[in-house]
Amino acid sequence: MTLSKSNVFLAQPLREAWQNLPRGGNVVMRKRVLVAEDFDDIRRMMKILLECRGYEVVEASDGYEAVKKAVSSNPDLILMDIAMPVMDGIQATQAIRQHHELSDVPIVAVTAYGDFYSERARDVGCNEVIQKPLDFARLEPLVESYVSTP
Repeated sequence: MTLSKSNVFLAQPLREAWQNLPRGGNVVMRKRVLVAEDFDDIRRMMKILLECRGYEVVEASDGYEAVKKAVSSNPDLILMDIAMPVMDGIQATQAIRQHHELSDVPIVAVTAYGDFYSERARDVGCNEVIQKPLDFARLEPLVESYVSTP
């Protein structure tokens, strides 16, 4: 098989990228964060912020989807909105905690209802409760504090 000029043009950057990949024990696994939020704009902003910081982001737009994606993606952290359709964040957290392989995954509840859900969220297994509107400057160190531990 002969390579055309266009194939050579495309192959060169791929070859360079392959050669620059980390070898041996230097491979860094990206931490995975599940963002469960029914408002698209908030979910997208959280995704952009986290991806810019090097995290892999899995998205869910309701509690039922959050449970399914938590089971299938095995995240390192879950940011769980409390008031969502289909299944709320309290019910989703209870369902996630029923899965043995997810029992130690930190879940941070995100709520616009002040302290109204704080006790319930902690009772079902949320590690922390943060309030909306989100302070994105505070979100990054919070995420890092949960995913940096082995």
